[in-house]
Amino acid sequence: MSIRIIALYILVVGLSIYAWKDWFKSLCGLILMMVVLEHNSMPRGMLGFQGLNMWNVLFVMIFLAWLASRQREGLVWDMPRRMNILLLLYLAVIVFGLLRAALDRSNIPEYPLKSLIGDHFINTVKWVLPGALLFDGCRTRRRVILVLVCILSVYFLISIQIIRFMPLAAALGDEDVLEWARISLGRYMNYTAVNISAMLAGASWAILAALPLARKKKYQILLVAAAGAVTLGQALSGGRAGILAWGGTGLLMCLLKWRRYLLLAPLVVILLPIVFPAAAERMLMGFGEVDAAGETAVDEYEFSSGRLMVWPYVIDKIMESPLVGYGRLAMQRTGLTDQLISDLNEAFGHPHNMYLETLLDNGVLGSLPIFLFFGMVIVYSARLFRSSNRLYSAVGGLALALTLAQLIAGIGAQHVYPRSITLGWWAAMFLMLRIHVEERQAQEAPQAEVVADVLATKAQREDVFARAEEAAWQ
Repeated sequence: MSIRIIALYILVVGLSIYAWKDWFKSLCGLILMMVVLEHNSMPRGMLGFQGLNMWNVLFVMIFLAWLASRQREGLVWDMPRRMNILLLLYLAVIVFGLLRAALDRSNIPEYPLKSLIGDHFINTVKWVLPGALLFDGCRTRRRVILVLVCILSVYFLISIQIIRFMPLAAALGDEDVLEWARISLGRYMNYTAVNISAMLAGASWAILAALPLARKKKYQILLVAAAGAVTLGQALSGGRAGILAWGGTGLLMCLLKWRRYLLLAPLVVILLPIVFPAAAERMLMGFGEVDAAGETAVDEYEFSSGRLMVWPYVIDKIMESPLVGYGRLAMQRTGLTDQLISDLNEAFGHPHNMYLETLLDNGVLGSLPIFLFFGMVIVYSARLFRSSNRLYSAVGGLALALTLAQLIAGIGAQHVYPRSITLGWWAAMFLMLRIHVEERQAQEAPQAEVVADVLATKAQREDVFARAEEAAWQ
């Protein structure tokens, strides 16, 4: 056992004990553990039990401490009703899709039921729960800033790992070195380069959204440097969908609030291929190919990494059951994966498009509450991002940037189902919902005071009239 693993065990034990004094700070430590959770040197189990890892143990201790302290802290679950409904429907879609897969094991008979439940329910729902705890306990400005710093730190520290791991030649334009490094990076961090690119696509913009909170110049410089490091890490990952998501997210946030920076957009388009030539070459893969007739054409397979070949098959399968879909693991259970191997000699375990995936698994009826949930998150986040309150704007910008990046990158990959790589995103969404509730309560408080004053005045007048009437009768 290495010294790093021993140190991590000690940290987990310390945070587990401290959770009974302050569960919220231990929860922040749990979020920071995501930096190393998927590292290839991290143990996947303890005492011979698969899934009994350090992160799960610490979360259970924090969860129990949170339950024990809720009454003492006077916490009340005050999530907006419509978001409560959408979250419950989201959970119901996950459960219903799992039940369908458990009852119909076509083409996956070797997949044990225990593993099916563990992989597609427990290891799905658990990444949302830390965010729910954050929403319940994040009731002070200090706690909001602490969570904000923790979430941003996760993305920054992951970017630093990528920068340290990737060779300099990958950044300077050697495409072969970049491709080799991307494969090695996935083995090193247990996150594929595509997922890393999508995860980091919104993080640099989220850091820039927090700039107004830094009063001193040196802190502002540090934040800009951190945003640059995240951008570099994201470019080195070489994920084309992630790079498009980075550009699309920045453009939308500029249109919403940072309009003056739109003047820099042409300059960014010119400089990026110069600074990151390998990433630019990957973006242009498939363009300018010369066919057998000697004419220049676009190689759709190379351009989309085979996605444009696969999506028609997925769409045809969706149209066979458009309302309710087929349940989880629909690609395998419907035989679509085997068909793609037979027809295209390609093994696709999922559609490489989060929208097609949920339509295939859950149909229109199951996908609707998921789309509505993300739509409400964007609406609430955008409104907070445009707020003149610096803290509101920073939290809104955080949730907006991460959400837009995931949804744009989802055109080429990703999933609607929560995973370890999206824990920071879910934490940011719940943090934003807490700020949304606090802002709404702050707006309603003055109105309530005015109403109370009016009612008091009315009661006083009625009391005077009652006494006068009583005196007249006497």
